[in-house]
Amino acid sequence: MASLSPFPGTANSIFSPNIHLKFRIPSSTLLFRPICAAPHDRSSTTYPNNNRYSPQSRPRRNNQLDYRRISTPIQKEADPVTLSPISAADVNLMSLCNEGKIDQVIEYISQGVDADFRIFETLLSYCTKLASLDVGEKVHELLLRSPWSNNIELNSKLVEMYVKNGRMRNARKVFDKMRERKLELWHLMISGYAETGDGESGLLLFEQMRKLRLLEPNGDTFSVVLSGCASKGSVKDGFTYFELMKNEYGIVPGVEHYLGIIDVLGKSGHLNELLEFIEDMPIEPTKVVWEAVINFARIHGDIELEDRTEELLIRLDSSRNMADKPLAPFQKRHSEFSMLEGKDRANEFKSTIPHRADAYEKLKGLSGQMRDAGYVPDTRYVLHDIDEAAKEQALMYHSERLAIAYGLISTPARTTLRIIKNLRICGDCHNAIKIMSKIVGRELIVRDNKRFHHFRDGKCSCNDYW
Repeated sequence: MASLSPFPGTANSIFSPNIHLKFRIPSSTLLFRPICAAPHDRSSTTYPNNNRYSPQSRPRRNNQLDYRRISTPIQKEADPVTLSPISAADVNLMSLCNEGKIDQVIEYISQGVDADFRIFETLLSYCTKLASLDVGEKVHELLLRSPWSNNIELNSKLVEMYVKNGRMRNARKVFDKMRERKLELWHLMISGYAETGDGESGLLLFEQMRKLRLLEPNGDTFSVVLSGCASKGSVKDGFTYFELMKNEYGIVPGVEHYLGIIDVLGKSGHLNELLEFIEDMPIEPTKVVWEAVINFARIHGDIELEDRTEELLIRLDSSRNMADKPLAPFQKRHSEFSMLEGKDRANEFKSTIPHRADAYEKLKGLSGQMRDAGYVPDTRYVLHDIDEAAKEQALMYHSERLAIAYGLISTPARTTLRIIKNLRICGDCHNAIKIMSKIVGRELIVRDNKRFHHFRDGKCSCNDYW
């Protein structure tokens, strides 16, 4: 599944109540919505300076938020939420959260109903879990006006929410203002920079952590640092930190650290050095290691290395031999549907319903422009046993492309489109979306199950290595 958005949110959101459409998309779930502005800067406002939340005073969690209920897709048109002023005694915010009425909770808090630590924790967890950025920004504003504005745990959750949505600038603002930051939060920030293609900022943040000498780096620290080196494309930094980990901090490298160096070498195109590194590793290469080699060989066009590694993997895992046989139609583990949200609408749709022909027509028009711009379909990414023309047709209707096409015809010009997928974006779609971004003059953000891809002016933030 994939979610497309310029910004992911819940189907029940008060911010998008008006429209409900359905049609089936061929690959994954997509959520679409226009990028919202960051919360207003309230740095000039004075708020109560509370001490850190005390576990002794923390209310019992006997009513936990049920994500299965709040993530249920819209089934009918929703009316705008209008609430009459009420007293705090007349409403139970936690009960509303558990019922999935997040929009009402936010509206009540905006009207002055007091929200305690548990409510803000639940709201931020919801925004992180369901990648709902616009709701998260509303919660951020409410938190700033509350007595909990300086609470360390809530601010940590706020940082996590922004990182999960790829908004590193917002995350950094909150992170820098925190009085206390746990090691895991540093890791989250460094990996967040790497996933958004800004490994340099992640490495600078790590150096800041070392300079402060408040926390001792561990194995997990160097795993995210190596991902930053790979994102930056710096082989020299990768080996420097790998040696630093062993010699200065006495950390014995694990599989994840060797994979980190393989990632650094592979993304930089040093395939021969990569193979030498694998041969010299003191541990036995795993299936994951060889799969990484295949991926980099394919990216850099080394067909011989790709074939040799594939043969080796088949010996390690005989089930991979099935990849050479004609495949039956792929059966997905998840139902195929997409959620599209604009500023004033929330739609669930499925691509088999013909009334979404406008999206298909837009794709057809784009396909002609893309070919004129140099796009050549890479049919290696179609695994079905069909002819070349059918493979090209199948590629054109991959779910992220349908979502982009629908976004282009349903949002104002120059609006940033955001797509969230639960699958890794295929190489052909990656190349196609780069060309699309240049043709339509928009930023197209795709979050697959590996990282963020910011497509802008025909280029991607991952530098074509992901």
